[in-house]
Amino acid sequence: MAMSDRLLRAWYTGHPLLTLLRPLECLYRRVVNGKRARFMAGQGDIYRAPVPVVVVGNITVGGTGKTPLILWLIAHCQRKGLRVGVVSRGYGARPGQFPWRVTADQPAAEAGDEPLLIVQRTGVPLMIDPDRSRAVKTLLATEPLDVILSDDGLQHYRLARDLELVLIDNARGLGNGRCLPAGPLREPAERLSSVDAVLYNGAQTDPALGFAFQLQPTALINVRTGERQALDYFPPEQALHAVAGIGNPQRFFKTLETLHWRPIAHAFADHAPYSAEVLNFKPDLPLVMTEKDAVKCRDFAAPNWWYLAVDAVPSEAFALWLDQQLLRLLPDRFLP
Repeated sequence: MAMSDRLLRAWYTGHPLLTLLRPLECLYRRVVNGKRARFMAGQGDIYRAPVPVVVVGNITVGGTGKTPLILWLIAHCQRKGLRVGVVSRGYGARPGQFPWRVTADQPAAEAGDEPLLIVQRTGVPLMIDPDRSRAVKTLLATEPLDVILSDDGLQHYRLARDLELVLIDNARGLGNGRCLPAGPLREPAERLSSVDAVLYNGAQTDPALGFAFQLQPTALINVRTGERQALDYFPPEQALHAVAGIGNPQRFFKTLETLHWRPIAHAFADHAPYSAEVLNFKPDLPLVMTEKDAVKCRDFAAPNWWYLAVDAVPSEAFALWLDQQLLRLLPDRFLP
């Protein structure tokens, strides 16, 4: 087990040696609290876009279902008549320069797996740049947009925002409640009291302080051909290889189990690169991966490789709340 995996497990299950990291945690807290305080005081180079900016982010390390929710937000805003653009850090991307406009025909190594997935699914204008302020400026210079979604960037305090949406994995919660490196938090838990909405991935009903959303499997799609099959394409108890290079791979494996298949789990690091050799598993069985992994595998996929398409399904209360916010921010553009 890699050191990062051991640390992640310790954050959520506990380990006495984590106490040795508390001095570093205190230093980390001081730094992030200072950044937040300067932002709230309006100090530093802070860019405010001429259109509303909605940040979708985490305060925890690891996957929370952010990309599926971004896809839902894009579709929801478009149904309301809004022109949507997306900015992203583009983690792992190696473009020729920054900022970089992502198009559907680019390789994942150039565009980044999550940005490429978003563009291939939706066709929205999307710009990647570690400097998200610069990404927004460049996107607005080339596209007439009504609203910008920032994929992650909650802690990127050079960009002003009009709404902050924070996602939390309902099963894992905040772990031990401590900040890095003694725990999984990017910012102290008190930060949740200042965001506009907290969404809990996997919650069945809306919690007292937040909203529920779930990831709903919708189809199996062949990685090589794009052929779409219903979820009963594989019979119950089908053995298969399961590949997940995401922030929380165990959630994907459990999803396959709920579909009554028997996955042989192959967990990879988030944003891991792949090759045909790396994914040449024995015995010869169907292979099912996440959509985020699939965008990196189409050029060398075998005929029996599939990805599980999933959609975010937020609660009705969240959709109503979001409509109220969009109407407030864009009264002349929003279609009820």
